[in-house]
Amino acid sequence: MKSILIILFCFITLSRLHGQVKPDYTNSIGMTFMEIKPGTMIVGKFQPTTSKFGFLEQYRKNDSDDMGLPNLSDNEYKMSDDLSRKAARPGFSVTISKSYFIGQFEVTQAQWKKVMGNNPSYFKELPNADQHPVENVSWKDARAFVKKLNKLEKGKATYRLPTEFEWEYAARAGATDDIAWKDIHATAQIAKQSTQPVGQKLPNAWGLYDMLGNVWEWTQDYYNEELFADPVIIKKGKQHVLKGAPFYGDVKNATYMTHAGGPGSKYDVGFRVVMEK
Repeated sequence: MKSILIILFCFITLSRLHGQVKPDYTNSIGMTFMEIKPGTMIVGKFQPTTSKFGFLEQYRKNDSDDMGLPNLSDNEYKMSDDLSRKAARPGFSVTISKSYFIGQFEVTQAQWKKVMGNNPSYFKELPNADQHPVENVSWKDARAFVKKLNKLEKGKATYRLPTEFEWEYAARAGATDDIAWKDIHATAQIAKQSTQPVGQKLPNAWGLYDMLGNVWEWTQDYYNEELFADPVIIKKGKQHVLKGAPFYGDVKNATYMTHAGGPGSKYDVGFRVVMEK
C-alpha cells in the first residue's frame, strides 16, 4: 500500500509541475530540448479493428462510447467494414539514423517576442499569454524565426524545422500502435476554446509536451496531398505538412499519425524546432 501511495503522489506531482522533466539542453533564450536517439518506426499503417462487423460495429454496440455513430442496419455496417478493410495499409518502415534534439515545448509567445520583436498571435491578450504557444504564423514565418534564432545562437547550435518523420518519431516516443484515448486525454490539449499554456499536461515517454493538441505544428516537408506520407518525401508542393492537432480538436482526431497540410487557420498553427549541435 505504501508503495502505491508513493507512486500516486509522484504521478500527481508530475501532472501539476510545469517543465518537470529535466531537459537535455537549454539555449540562451531559455528554449529547452530533448535528445532523440536513432531508431525505426512504421508510418502510414492503417488496420481496421477486428470484431463481428469490424471497427464500426464495435463502437455501435458500446452505448457509453458510440462516437456519435448513426443507428444503421447490419448490412450497412458490414458494407462500411468491407470498405475500411479495402483501405487497409501495411505502412512502411522509416529509420531515423542520427540523433537530434527537438523542442520540449512548442515555441511560446515569449520566445517568439525575444527573437522576432513582435507577436502575431491571435490569443496574445489572454492571461499568461507569454506561456501560450505562438500561433498565427505561416511556414515562412516559422522559417524566419529559425533564421534569426540561428544568428542569435551562432557558434552554439544550428536550428531548423523538424522533418515530418522526425516529428512523428519523437511524438510516438517508441509507441508502435496508435495512441490510446486515455493517453490522449492525459497528454493532449484538446476540446478547448483557446490555446493553453505549454506543458500543463503530462509529457510523452521521451519528455515532450503538447505533441498533440494546442496548435498544429509546421514541419519542413512539402505536403503530398495524400492521406499518409510517402516513403520518399516530395521535393516540391503547394503547402507544407502540419502535424499534431489543434486546441479545439477532439479525442477522435488527436493522433501522431495525422498527415495534414497547411495553411491552417490563423489562430491554430504554431511550431517547435529541431536543434543540431
